[in-house]
Amino acid sequence: MAERLTIQIKDNDNVVVAVHDLPAGTKTESGVVTRDPIPQAHKIALVDIPAGGEVIRYGVVLGYAKNDIPAGSWINEHMLDLPESPALTDMPWGTDIKTPDQLPTPPRTTWMGYRNKVGPAGTRNLLGIVTTVQCAAGVVKVAVERIKKELLPKYPNVDGVVAITHPYGCGVAINAPLAYIPIRAITNVIRHPNFGGEVMVVGLGCEKLTYDRVLPPEDINPENCLTLQDWKGHDAMMQAILDMAEKKLQKLNLRHREELPLSELLIGMQCGGSDAFSGITANPSAGYAADMLVKGGATVMFSEVTEVRDGVPMLAARCVSAEVRDKLAAEMKWYDDYLAEGGVDRDANPTPGNKKGGLANIVEKAMGSIAKSGTSPIVEVLSPAEKPSKHGLIFAATPASDIVCGPSQVASGIGLQVFMTGRGTPYGLDVAPVIKVCSRNEMKEQWFDLIDISAGHVATGEATIADVGTEIFNLILDVASGTKEPYSDQYGFHNDMCIFNPAPIT
Repeated sequence: MAERLTIQIKDNDNVVVAVHDLPAGTKTESGVVTRDPIPQAHKIALVDIPAGGEVIRYGVVLGYAKNDIPAGSWINEHMLDLPESPALTDMPWGTDIKTPDQLPTPPRTTWMGYRNKVGPAGTRNLLGIVTTVQCAAGVVKVAVERIKKELLPKYPNVDGVVAITHPYGCGVAINAPLAYIPIRAITNVIRHPNFGGEVMVVGLGCEKLTYDRVLPPEDINPENCLTLQDWKGHDAMMQAILDMAEKKLQKLNLRHREELPLSELLIGMQCGGSDAFSGITANPSAGYAADMLVKGGATVMFSEVTEVRDGVPMLAARCVSAEVRDKLAAEMKWYDDYLAEGGVDRDANPTPGNKKGGLANIVEKAMGSIAKSGTSPIVEVLSPAEKPSKHGLIFAATPASDIVCGPSQVASGIGLQVFMTGRGTPYGLDVAPVIKVCSRNEMKEQWFDLIDISAGHVATGEATIADVGTEIFNLILDVASGTKEPYSDQYGFHNDMCIFNPAPIT
């Protein structure tokens, strides 16, 4: 079989994507001959496109040609004018709803997790120590290292200890209208499923984010809350933290994994460092795994507002009710206004790496990003850091920034995240394991011991989306069950907890 040179997504696309670097003069499968050297993942014009003409990929208008583009030309980010955002009013809903029998059947329907009294089960058994203010971060980080060395070996059923530090808590307008977003995030992280219901919060003593803003009255007591300013000197302060931690570890050590249905599993989908293959290989494969999870009863969350904004009518068509559609539109409008107030629009999103990887603008990036949601009906839409109330596929509105989206999904309770990348990133989370899926085999060869799964074989034709999607599904269950460990956890590559805070800093 001849080597695949290009990929066309839809029959009406007037561009294809180069599978590998192609020299000028290459005759492609369509018969078009390249006029320029074409970098891997970049677009080639299939026909002559006049100035002002539509450039179409995924069956969607990515933009309008600034100048005439002859067939065979390399099309890059400098050659397109951005189309208008899709309207948010009167979007049809429920017109693209798949029934369970139309979704792929999961090969497994149970996993081994830590059952909780409320909410989804844990994929890990962790002691989480959450700060109320950045001022306490240094102390807690040092204390956690001591806990790991001095206490954790005595409690073999506890997987680890994590310090949840963040830049919020003081020097902020704590009563500002939008302060509820970071406050909700911290409140929900304290109750993360991987912490087994054990609450341990450390404050300084003079911050604005007081215990009563993140805990119910019954939990505000010396068993759960420790204020650094109450202790005399370093040694007393450290010993108090270690003593509190040991009491929590004793309780957590009693927990054991048990066989659970997929309905006890909450998974997050995210992508970062995307390229033009992300929407062809990695994201659709993750979407296939998402459909398997949903059919099996699990809950799957996808996010990144700017990276779905140009496909919002497609998402509305998958919403199960007008109420869900309206919440989706409201979250999109909120973010449109948020960006406008900052003097930018949605096309501020793509990075230099995205563009080097063949993504011309945010429209093209969004079309690929949406693929990670699969095809299941959307049963709920969440505001940033909200917890889900339903099982199934959920859109959780968050910024697209990797290091803000991840913590937002953690606050919503994910037990594991699947992260797709084209350019490569060592990103990870300490609260929940992160599985890395790359879009190109070259990326896997470059970072052979950093990327967990390559979806690049889909681009070359050596594997199908179903093949890689099933591989992702099985690894999700293995990692969630604790039988396999992704590379990010093996190396301890864990990003900071960057809480989304649109409220003023004073």
